[in-house]
Amino acid sequence: MKKRRKQYSAGAIIWIIFKYVSLVFFSFVAVIPIISCVITAFKTEEEYKTTNVMTLPQNWLNFDNFVEAFQRANMGRAFLNSVIVMICVLIGAIIIGTQLAYVLNRFQFPGNGLIRNLFLFAALLPGVAMQVTVYQIMHDLGFINHLYGYIIMMMGTDVISIYIFIQYMENIPVSLDESAIIDGASYWKIYWKIMLPLLKPAIVTACILKGVGVYNEYYSANLYLTKENLKTMAISLYTFTGPLGSQYNLICAGVIISLLPALIVFIVFQKQIYSGITAGAVKG
Repeated sequence: MKKRRKQYSAGAIIWIIFKYVSLVFFSFVAVIPIISCVITAFKTEEEYKTTNVMTLPQNWLNFDNFVEAFQRANMGRAFLNSVIVMICVLIGAIIIGTQLAYVLNRFQFPGNGLIRNLFLFAALLPGVAMQVTVYQIMHDLGFINHLYGYIIMMMGTDVISIYIFIQYMENIPVSLDESAIIDGASYWKIYWKIMLPLLKPAIVTACILKGVGVYNEYYSANLYLTKENLKTMAISLYTFTGPLGSQYNLICAGVIISLLPALIVFIVFQKQIYSGITAGAVKG
């Protein structure tokens, strides 16, 4: 029996064409800045000033911009600072966030709902509006121009991570806690031995969101880390900007250098990242 071909109406055909054309267009819009950045990174200063931004460089083996950007911006030290900050912030934020989510999800006490609503209210407040107060606190505690002070400030548990952990904990049966308590386990042991391992997919998701934000953070790092040896990767890229103009060929080279570590980590751990995200999205 011959398989009957599916018939499309004129409206359906127009919609399909529009859908695929729009997908191609927006993909093109997303890729163009990356392509222009790569092209500009291989251009000399004279080439950048005299050619169009999409004109290909004369020499694709011109790595002078990368060497100069790495040395002038001290990107080796900046990358080390960013890695130290990111690792410490992620460890602290995950421990604080999972413990807070465990308490709010597993224990019913007066004010539980109020605390959740306060966290939601805090997420609606613009960060810039609170910078005067935060800066005064940082100054009084002596945290300015110290990596540990910046780490403590960035370690503040973000609301998104808390709700990710709470949402995932709601899918973990309470019977596991009850069985552990009957066996003589303390609340701390339940959290450390049962909850934390089961929260691995949610932790992976939270680490991706928090890690990207910390690695790319510029405003607070530029405000609280003004010393040359404390610069992070985001701040180091502004070495090539000034009142007389910006050296965009060096900036693009620095952007590519800053992206390479994140790209390598993603390629190496993409299986774990995808499995963590998809597992966190499944309700069981």
